Amino acid sequence: MEANFWHEMWASGEVGFHQQKINQFLASHWQEFGIEPNCEVLVPLCGKSLDMLWLREQGHSVIGVELSQKALDEFLVENQLSAKDVEHEKYCGYQLPEMMLLCGDFFHLSEQDTSKVKAVYDRAALIALPPQMRAQYVAHIRQLMPQGTRILLVTMEYEQSLMQGPPFAVMPDEVERLYSGVQSLSTVQEMAFERKGNRVIERVYKIVL
Repeated sequence: MEANFWHEMWASGEVGFHQQKINQFLASHWQEFGIEPNCEVLVPLCGKSLDMLWLREQGHSVIGVELSQKALDEFLVENQLSAKDVEHEKYCGYQLPEMMLLCGDFFHLSEQDTSKVKAVYDRAALIALPPQMRAQYVAHIRQLMPQGTRILLVTMEYEQSLMQGPPFAVMPDEVERLYSGVQSLSTVQEMAFERKGNRVIERVYKIVL
């Protein structure tokens, strides 16, 4: 997606993908990963997700990456958080206790930025990207993350011809293809619901690179 699309979306306030509570898949399955509390967690395309606060409450430090400055500003205001401006060559953003919010292009993220990351939480990144960008995104994740990194991935499945994204439909065979060669790839739960009159399945995967 073009950057202007996301800037216009946040400016309009039409952010239906934002959840007003902690994601149920995250709360139900995160502990199964066996990740030490002091490990750093990457949240790509984080928006103003409350899930980042939940992860911090579990003892993790969090790196959120988001294209929209407005999203990060709203995150601070709505949660009554104080922060300092972050100092970074390629990003603006905010530094909070045990949390860094980077504003800019996710593809500018470097291995130096993620050197302490042990896990990735992806609820709104892969499904936010059109097909031609999803392979690029996963390739960048694999370049950044060392072998053994855990990923909790949430996807949506529906008939793409009946409804435009984002969020886009990402089917199991595509997940298998994108993350080929992983140590483990398992579907742990699914939930069906209606969106604009179409049946949507939300599915969560546990991935180990």
